[in-house]
Amino acid sequence: MAKKIALLGSTGSIGTQTLEVKDMDEELEIAALTAHKNTALLEKQIRKYKPRLAAMSDEKAAAELKIKVKDTDTKVLSGEEGVIECAGAGDVAVTAIVGIAGLRPTMAAIDAGCDIALSNKETLVTAGHIVMDFAKKKNVKIIPVDSEHSAIFQSISNQSAFVDKIIITASGGPFFGRKRDEIYNMTAQDALKHPNWSMGAKITIDSATLVNKGLEIIEAMHLFGVDIDNIIPVVHRQSIVHSLVEFCDGSVIGQLGVPDMKLPISYALHYPKRAMRVTERLDLAKIGTLTFDEIDNEAFPAVNMAKRAAKTGGTMPAVFNGANEEAVGMFLRGECRFGDITEYIAKAVDKHIVKASPTIEEIEEADRFARQAVREAANKN
Repeated sequence: MAKKIALLGSTGSIGTQTLEVKDMDEELEIAALTAHKNTALLEKQIRKYKPRLAAMSDEKAAAELKIKVKDTDTKVLSGEEGVIECAGAGDVAVTAIVGIAGLRPTMAAIDAGCDIALSNKETLVTAGHIVMDFAKKKNVKIIPVDSEHSAIFQSISNQSAFVDKIIITASGGPFFGRKRDEIYNMTAQDALKHPNWSMGAKITIDSATLVNKGLEIIEAMHLFGVDIDNIIPVVHRQSIVHSLVEFCDGSVIGQLGVPDMKLPISYALHYPKRAMRVTERLDLAKIGTLTFDEIDNEAFPAVNMAKRAAKTGGTMPAVFNGANEEAVGMFLRGECRFGDITEYIAKAVDKHIVKASPTIEEIEEADRFARQAVREAANKN
């Protein structure tokens, strides 16, 4: 019997790659698709995959889509409410929505008893204490889709009691080896040239600043219950070793593979089984050399900033994340410099008065505070 998939964020990078996996796998069925406002692509996906439900968070786009696909059997919903309804429509929800916008749909999918193939790291960064507890209460599995967290998950297996450290790898982005003053005025065009991965614009900029690695460290803390100081980032330029786990006896186990997101997507959708091959074979002799370097925290301060936010806890990780989302949006629109991104994050974090053990509403309020703080910092710059 086919496994039904609710794909949240179907027109983005992870969403389209999830559909590529489905194209190679008859055991998967698309039950629901959601997007923000790319009506042209979502219409094509609806006609090809024939989901029962579809939703667009943008109300105007949803109205347009409803007209375009009125000859199909797909019911088109709109707004956050529509996305939330779609979230619980499958056996597994692939949460590929970018940013904090993925939080409430993920919670809705858990509430509906759906397992989560988690690509939206901001969900755990901002509300990990709530999401993990709720998933445990509902007996729902959270299987990570990020290549690093998938590697950690696979490496730990059933040995979580013996984990000493997690070694999480980073490509280093397009500016590896450069000093802060060299990269401060880099353009979006420069920052979007990732050396190994093809990703959406926001996550590619996050990779360039290494904010992405900071977010992943916080996510790993929640997913695997490991102290933040025992999650060690290293730069691995080849993106072949996706992360490693060091156990109490000194053994280090890692997961290797070509840099292709279809592998962790397929693993998450089929867990605890493994499915057919969806990527090319890894040829280590052809690659030849695997290198590892320390992160330059002076040039790339985001990782240490994220760790401090995690240690502070409460609403602070939500502020770190929200400030970054706002600053990256400004950078992509040409409204600030590359170096301003982490400086604006720091200013938002410094201004914030933390609320401990926040509710989702308080987390969303902290997100709004962070975005306003960034806009104010930019106006003064």
